[in-house]
Amino acid sequence: MDSDREIAQRVKPKPILEIAEKIGIPPQNLEIYGNNKAKIIPPGIQSSKNSIGKLIMVTAMSPTPAGEGKTTTSIGLADALNRTGRKAVAALREPSLGPVFGMKGGATGGGYAQIVPSEEINLHFTGDIHAVTSAHNLLAAMVDNRLHFDGACGLLDCRRISWKRVIDMDDRVLRDVVVGIGGPLRGIARETGFDITAASEVMAILCLATDMKDLKERCGNIMIGYSPEKEPVFARDIKAHGAMAALLKEAMKPNLVQTLEGTPVFIHGGPFANIAHGTNSVISTRLALNHADFVVTETGFGSDLGSEKFFDIVVRTGHVPPPAACVLVATIRALKYHGGVPRDQLKEENIEAIEQGFENLQKHIENLRLFDVPFVVALNQFPTDTDPEIDTVRRLCRKENARVALSEVFSKGGEGGEELAKEVIQAINEDENNFNYIYPLGMSLLEKIEIIAKNIYGASSVAMEGKIKRKILRIEKEGFRDLPVCIAKTQYSLSGDDEALGRPRDFTLIVTDASISSGAGFVVIYCGDIMTMPGLPKSPAAERIDINDEGEIIGLS
Repeated sequence: MDSDREIAQRVKPKPILEIAEKIGIPPQNLEIYGNNKAKIIPPGIQSSKNSIGKLIMVTAMSPTPAGEGKTTTSIGLADALNRTGRKAVAALREPSLGPVFGMKGGATGGGYAQIVPSEEINLHFTGDIHAVTSAHNLLAAMVDNRLHFDGACGLLDCRRISWKRVIDMDDRVLRDVVVGIGGPLRGIARETGFDITAASEVMAILCLATDMKDLKERCGNIMIGYSPEKEPVFARDIKAHGAMAALLKEAMKPNLVQTLEGTPVFIHGGPFANIAHGTNSVISTRLALNHADFVVTETGFGSDLGSEKFFDIVVRTGHVPPPAACVLVATIRALKYHGGVPRDQLKEENIEAIEQGFENLQKHIENLRLFDVPFVVALNQFPTDTDPEIDTVRRLCRKENARVALSEVFSKGGEGGEELAKEVIQAINEDENNFNYIYPLGMSLLEKIEIIAKNIYGASSVAMEGKIKRKILRIEKEGFRDLPVCIAKTQYSLSGDDEALGRPRDFTLIVTDASISSGAGFVVIYCGDIMTMPGLPKSPAAERIDINDEGEIIGLS
């Protein structure tokens, strides 16, 4: 089979004005970026009850190095829905440069289920992530400027600053840094660090805000540290929120692109799901729902991360409705990996490993049932999958009374997703949808953590040091008890240990820290060895990315 780049080069994208016309967006609501991408000037976010479309949320089993193809499945499903006579669009996250040049590579689908222009989307795109980086670091600069002029114990206590800096690149050496050294002209020396931009609270705010007024208010509500009297200090207290919102003005506008088959795709925002809430913006999802019958969106990583946060954080905003149905992506390669097969042996037929690894998928099936939403297991087919292996997965899914459909979108595009599209429509029309949250907001933060740990991850208990428990209790006393929790943990396991594959049982979830994202509206709970600044792998994707003499980018997939 040809490479992704070769496949994409054979397709001539339609003019973006034509793509917008498909879903009723007039030219006056577009800001054109070349011939094949545009920003949309939204007329305003309507309430959920006025939306015309049905939302389909795509999630997956626990990720493996073999890849699951969640974005590819999302793109192919949207194409398939259009092929079957329905008006469908996709609403996806924007790739972050760190993973693109690091372990993950590009994030625009693959094979015959791609979004274009792939290279531009993966590299810079329309500058939204850079705007988030600038707004975040402006606040950081204003924090240190206040320390410089006020002294170590002015409005802010220099020992209790919680706001770091960010950069859109995996760079482990920036996790912990010292600033202000070299004398009084360089400010006050203190320890701080960098997070990756996708983990920034500003990114979460961009994706949860409904308009500029809401964005500005949320930026003002960002907690940056404590006063000498141990009282919370917010961005509004140093008058930073107005300038931050100004930097984000253009980034608030959703981006419109297309699939290889001409299906409209909204791309906007890109928070990680292991260290943030992991979904595209509510603005782009709302716009999509107002211009299509079906909207396919994805959440980051597995149901234990992106899906849980989508349900308990994003849907709670009231600006995005619960999904009409969900798609749970699985692959035979991933099942075998969770069944103990080494990566270099995943191409070999192994029914026993599939049956053993199915425990992981089984838990993700249970997780979706906890929220009481219709769903379909999408078996994303790889060329090495054998008929007996496919039959085994179908049999195991039927044993769980779970709908299952084969997805061949990578090799066939929308045509290869028609079985999945048919099954999803049947789930929407025939299965009960009694969506519910997994916890009420009135519970304590500790109770919310325990419910997620035991019910979603399968933990038997939760443990933390006394100082962490006291920190969480202090966050409650500061007025944040009724916020949802955003648990930051590894994506590679249902537990907090990335080496615990399959379905870990009788484990203890270790909570290592907590912080408040008061502007975004949730409390972040850190577990295990999770870090908000990833590092590059031994052989990063950057080693394979190049540009030829004709100016064409190669090696990006």
